[in-house]
Amino acid sequence: MDGETGKTAWCILETLIPFLMFALSATVTPGPNNVMLLASGANFGVRATLPHMLGISFGFPLMVFAVGLGLGAVFEQLPVLHEILRWAGGAYLLWLAWRIAGAAGMGEAKNRGRPFTFLQAAGFQWVNPKAWIMAVSAFAVYSTPEVEPLSQAFLFGAIFFAIAFPSCGLWTGFGSAIGRILKSARALRLFNGAMAALLVASIVLLFV
Repeated sequence: MDGETGKTAWCILETLIPFLMFALSATVTPGPNNVMLLASGANFGVRATLPHMLGISFGFPLMVFAVGLGLGAVFEQLPVLHEILRWAGGAYLLWLAWRIAGAAGMGEAKNRGRPFTFLQAAGFQWVNPKAWIMAVSAFAVYSTPEVEPLSQAFLFGAIFFAIAFPSCGLWTGFGSAIGRILKSARALRLFNGAMAALLVASIVLLFV
């Protein structure tokens, strides 16, 4: 191993553990994706929510990879894009909150709504303000100039990919367990209302 290669490897190792801790905490903590998975698990079950889980697990790492290749720099050069994203994402989250509030239980799901598809969940990442904050912060804080951008983008994306699916499964499984406990339609409506309120709260945080 020559000196330059050794230096690059050391730089990667030096930031890997802190980045892993960041990625784990950012992925597991509550946010629009996890709130939606919790609600979907409760209303539709784990199997029906699987495409939603896979959409997040592939869609968000792809965003991270794109940001690492230079998309994040575009947002730095054009701050107006942040405002457009914030308002568009906020409006979409409001619509999702309304949709969750009116969701039915597992037995009635076919008559009132359905879980996200793979493409819907993957596409949602591009209007999810928390996803953008996570992706941009990852490179703003943990990237190093000694590592080639393509390698770094691939590494960060791969780490989020490895963490995302287990995290999605955790929230969906928790939601499914809650759905089995909430036997009455009234209890499930109250739960869905609480999940919708959490999404609305996340929107308020975008503008305060």
